[in-house]
Amino acid sequence: MLKNIKKYKGKGNGGFTLIELVISLFILTVAIVGVYSSFSTIVVLTVDASSRLTAAYLAQEGIEIVRNIRDNNWIQGNNWNAGLLNCEYGCEADYRTGTPSEVIPLRDYPTGGNKLKINSDNFYDYDLVDATDTKFKRKITIADQGGNVLKVSVLVTWQEKEEEGCDYGYCIQAEEYLYDWY
Repeated sequence: MLKNIKKYKGKGNGGFTLIELVISLFILTVAIVGVYSSFSTIVVLTVDASSRLTAAYLAQEGIEIVRNIRDNNWIQGNNWNAGLLNCEYGCEADYRTGTPSEVIPLRDYPTGGNKLKINSDNFYDYDLVDATDTKFKRKITIADQGGNVLKVSVLVTWQEKEEEGCDYGYCIQAEEYLYDWY
């Protein structure tokens, strides 16, 4: 009788069959490929989100530059929109504090635009000497709406790989109305 029990226990331990092994490898492969493709998509979207966030801040900074020019005009006793009405077709501007008054803050937007540069302190400017070119361009447009109202539009474009501009979705635009309320 002891011999029969040993034979019976031995028959139930056959291990994995070939079909079970193939199915488990298939499930494991699908899981690994799914995780990898999700990870690579997240990396691409993170880079895109970083560029969009930087562009949004640069657009807001462009509006702040124009607002500061308006406020300085009031402080200096000038007409509130002095120097702002020359940007109907586009200007570019830097945000520099402590610059001499002879520096023109708004200059004509050249054909194709200039890339903003960034220095080691993470300040953006067009004329920085020891700075690295970025992929961002900023165009400020100011339109007189009449009745002491100016419409300020700032368009920030950048290039990813070989594609550039809003046709490929690489732009941020911000708009604001400025008033002579002083």
